[in-house]
Amino acid sequence: MLLATIAPDLLTNRSPTAIDLGGTMQAPSWNHPFGTDQAGRDLFTRVIYGARQSMGIGLGATALAMVIAVLLGFTAGLAGGFLDAVITRVVEVTFAFPALLLALLVISVRGPSQATELIAVGIGSAPGYARMVRGQVLNVRQAAYIEAAAALGHNRWTVIRQHLFPNAMRPLVAVMTLGIGQSVVWASSLSFLGLGVPPPSSEWGALLDAGREYITTSWWLEILPGLVIIVVALAATSLGRTLQHKLEGAAS
Repeated sequence: MLLATIAPDLLTNRSPTAIDLGGTMQAPSWNHPFGTDQAGRDLFTRVIYGARQSMGIGLGATALAMVIAVLLGFTAGLAGGFLDAVITRVVEVTFAFPALLLALLVISVRGPSQATELIAVGIGSAPGYARMVRGQVLNVRQAAYIEAAAALGHNRWTVIRQHLFPNAMRPLVAVMTLGIGQSVVWASSLSFLGLGVPPPSSEWGALLDAGREYITTSWWLEILPGLVIIVVALAATSLGRTLQHKLEGAAS
């Protein structure tokens, strides 16, 4: 999938927009492993080229969510008192809404596009990450090595930069990896509802949206892109759990 994202032309020599009206709705075969769509375009090629958009949205949305989460979580965890209470209440209220509902709200304001989809999924994911970041900060700031660094005369910002921030963020690396697969699934869900990247995009959710009218006659238009989304989500989850085990082993 990373190869498809970086250099899709190494995996296929076809164009994702090449139309062949004489070869529409062909079932999967050696010549067309994923079959063709209603315009005769090779579905395998479109899935390969769609990886850049789908993975880009997944990575970008997760990065945006983590930036928002770090800003809110660290501010709340370090400030404490009234500011912590305000940020925590705001995050809890936002977290009470389903992430897809928040994403739908953002898209309804800005209109469907790849950038809007990235922002919408990122904002929808941020409250959950913010709670994790705050919890990590509160946990790490009470550690003995933080007190020792302060006792040795290091100023507050040096302690935060060299000790608190790295140790609070280390467990979240695995969470961020898990979030990539989740963001890809959510972005595909929005596109499937017609609220994502508009056609003729080959983004995976847009492929599902384009093929749903033909699911009873041309199953491959829905099943095969859906399986690709599942594989990517499982791969990201597996990678995240592996990183989590490695980090826990290193910490112990």
